[in-house]
Amino acid sequence: MAKIKICGLRREQDIEAVNAALPDYIGFVFARSKRQIDEQQAERLKAKLNPAIKAVGVFVNADPERIINLCHSQVIDLIQLHGDEDEDYLKRLRSRVANKIIKAVRVKEAQDIMKALDFPCDYLLFDAFREGEYGGSGRTFDWSLLPQIPKPYFLAGGINADNIAQALTEHDPYGLDVSSGAETNGWKDPKKIWDIVARVRQFKA
Repeated sequence: MAKIKICGLRREQDIEAVNAALPDYIGFVFARSKRQIDEQQAERLKAKLNPAIKAVGVFVNADPERIINLCHSQVIDLIQLHGDEDEDYLKRLRSRVANKIIKAVRVKEAQDIMKALDFPCDYLLFDAFREGEYGGSGRTFDWSLLPQIPKPYFLAGGINADNIAQALTEHDPYGLDVSSGAETNGWKDPKKIWDIVARVRQFKA
C-alpha cells in the first residue's frame, strides 16, 4: 500500500486533523515558504503529533548543524532535502545522524530523473520544476517521464483527491506527498486531509 505524506503543517488544528486521519508522514517546512515554521513551533507541534505518524523536516540548502540538532532532539524523524545538496552534504549528515533521507528532484525532463537514481539517499521525491523555485508550486509534471524506478520514491507536485487514482494505478510510488491539495484558502483543510488519506488507503499494494 502506498504511503501518504501531508506536508506543510503549521497549526495545532493541523496536527489534530492528521491525528484523526493518520497519514504515514507529515512535513514541517523549515525552508523559506508561506508554510515555513521555526524550531520552536515544530517542537510544540511534534509534541502533539500521534507517535505513529513520522515527522519529516523539509530543508533547502540548510546548515547541516540545524538539521542534525532537529534530529537529535527528535523534532523530526526523517530529513527531506529540497535544494542543491550534493553527495558530500549527505555524507556529512550520515556521519552524525541515522535518520533516513529523502532527496527531492525537480523534474523538467527525463534526464533529471535518471541523474538522480544513483544519489545515495533512502528515498527520492519527484516534484515539478519551476524556474527560480525549489518546490511547493502546487503543479504536476509530466508523469509519463517516470521510468521503472528501483529506488523507493515519493510523487509530489499538484497531488490532490482528483488525481490520486491516476498516480497509483499508472505508477508505483512508495508514497504520495500532498500539500496544497489538502488546503482551502491556503490553510490545511481537515476534510480534504481525511479524504486524501482515505483514497490512498483504498489502493492495495
